[in-house]
Amino acid sequence: MRMVDIIHAKRSGKELTDEQIQYFVDGVVSGDIPDYQTSALLMAIFFKGMTTEEQSTLTMKMMESGDHLDLSSIPGVKVDKHSTGGVGDKTSIPLAAVVAALGIPVPMISGRGLGHTGGTLDKLEAIPGYQVEISEQDFIKQVKKDHLAIIGATGNIAPADKKIYALRDVTDTVDSIPLIAGSIMSKKIASGTDALVIDVKTGAGAFMKTLDDSKALARALVDIGKGVGMKCMALITDMNQPLGDAIGNSLEIEESIDLLKGNGPADLEKLIVTIGGYMAVMGDKAKTTAEGQKMCEAVIHNGKALASFEAMVRDQGGDPNVVNDPKGVLPQAKYQIQLPAKTSGVVAKIVADEIGVASMLLGGGRQKADDQLDYSVGIVLNKKIGDKVESGEPLLTIYSNREEVDDIKKLLYDNIEISDTAKAPELIYTTIE
Repeated sequence: MRMVDIIHAKRSGKELTDEQIQYFVDGVVSGDIPDYQTSALLMAIFFKGMTTEEQSTLTMKMMESGDHLDLSSIPGVKVDKHSTGGVGDKTSIPLAAVVAALGIPVPMISGRGLGHTGGTLDKLEAIPGYQVEISEQDFIKQVKKDHLAIIGATGNIAPADKKIYALRDVTDTVDSIPLIAGSIMSKKIASGTDALVIDVKTGAGAFMKTLDDSKALARALVDIGKGVGMKCMALITDMNQPLGDAIGNSLEIEESIDLLKGNGPADLEKLIVTIGGYMAVMGDKAKTTAEGQKMCEAVIHNGKALASFEAMVRDQGGDPNVVNDPKGVLPQAKYQIQLPAKTSGVVAKIVADEIGVASMLLGGGRQKADDQLDYSVGIVLNKKIGDKVESGEPLLTIYSNREEVDDIKKLLYDNIEISDTAKAPELIYTTIE
């Protein structure tokens, strides 16, 4: 069997056999298949797609390429959450603390940023000392103790995905349903979780731009999960504008802490409470999602969720003082530059992916796989879609370590529209079960 024949078959629109997919995955893990051939197949999959059977086979072969965590020693139903990613999407960090505060074990294996989106691990690494790579034994020990740990995939958890994940980012093959489904579910199945809620983002700032594509991805993910006996459901939520107000690693950690103190943006809290309600039901702590949502609201506003977050940070080597003094602990940008509105009116559009690109160009995201991040930079929105604004009033604040940001200002002005009337988009569109 030759890799070039597999590339040709997919490029020609043929369905790959189980043996061909196995050969590809084995070659990626061993290093026998060079990056340029892996990239060629990723591009062929991007354009030609995969059948349901191919998607399932790719997912399982990627999962089987490494270890499978055994979390059976952790009492209770292990519940995890995954987001397909978006601009300002720091949901996993406060949500995991909220659900853990309900006594539900949350063993979360997360990823790094892809393209214009931020990664959960990148945000957490903005906290000095926080270790995203810990041993399997320490991971299990911490989930038993705190009901919570957020780590990166170990070298032996879906190692095929680790290589493919990095190449997708730099070959513009991120927004492919088979590749997204395989990446997410191979890690989640291998992580040994019992139940999974998936937040599928839709809109300008998401990898899935249309509601139909988002539904197709959600269906693929849920079907794969249920096919291996996992409790699994998905929500489709809006990413036409950034989630919350902060975009950037340190800035999003600070906003997460604000939320856990009961002072977070309304849209972010609504999403966390909604997803948390489903996780509470899956974790056998609530009979209905409405009951679960009330429980989530309670732990946000009584301090228990904040205590869960602080315990996780401390036990993973991070500075727990970040909870009480985030600005003193987290990296801070040298300059804060406001972007004034050119006209009065109502904010009608904030193109989320371009706001993410602006943050990336400041140094807050990766243009190449080996780029070093500047954790301190980013953007904080002062206005969201539907908000009134006066001429000269700041639309947002740019956090930068360079004083001259005319290129960033132009990009932002080009992607924010002000009109006479507008209303905020729906936050949650539908659920897939």
